[in-house]
Amino acid sequence: MTRTTKEKADPTAMLRRAIESGHFMPSQRLVESELATWLDTNRSNVKLALGKLEQEGLVVSEPNRGARVRVIAEQEALEILQVRASLESLIARQAALRSTPADHKRLREILQNLRSAIDKEDFTTYSSQNGQLHAEIRKISAHATASRLLSTLNSQIVRYQFRTVLFPGRIHQSIREHTEIVEAICARDADRAEKAMGDHLANVTDTLSKSLAALAQHSI
Repeated sequence: MTRTTKEKADPTAMLRRAIESGHFMPSQRLVESELATWLDTNRSNVKLALGKLEQEGLVVSEPNRGARVRVIAEQEALEILQVRASLESLIARQAALRSTPADHKRLREILQNLRSAIDKEDFTTYSSQNGQLHAEIRKISAHATASRLLSTLNSQIVRYQFRTVLFPGRIHQSIREHTEIVEAICARDADRAEKAMGDHLANVTDTLSKSLAALAQHSI
């Protein structure tokens, strides 16, 4: 895994990204001495990093057993999406009120990238650009508290997110929903943007629920 200069100076950022990307899997033990070597730092910094990530819900510490990557249960993932819907709806509303013509141009560029990814059936790029679009809306909103809370929530359920993109028919529904969100923000229609984002996340939650149910049925 490539480390940026900032991450080399910040063990917490490096470890967070490693968990989010699946380098460290759910339930995997996080041994301080091994992490110190891997992160090229000392055990004190590793302890601090693990403590911060435990506060974020990515790591859990157990007496006499050390730390491990926390398992996010399916029901919890659905609940997190529900909370995320409320926060992102607020952010979409704020973005609509604060957006500028330059913001509109950037949002439409990302939207076009999403359409191109669909045409190429490039689901990895679609997922990445999807995240970029939501990040851009958070940036436009300038709502620091909601953005900080969302960052933590998204880190916890990142391994579930790609599942919704692959669900049959979902990607075409998704681009329609993102188009409505972007057009509402560009029209500076706060009520419409808030509703569009809420509807979008409600559908994401419903899709994940269906996907998990299908997986459970297949495993029987």
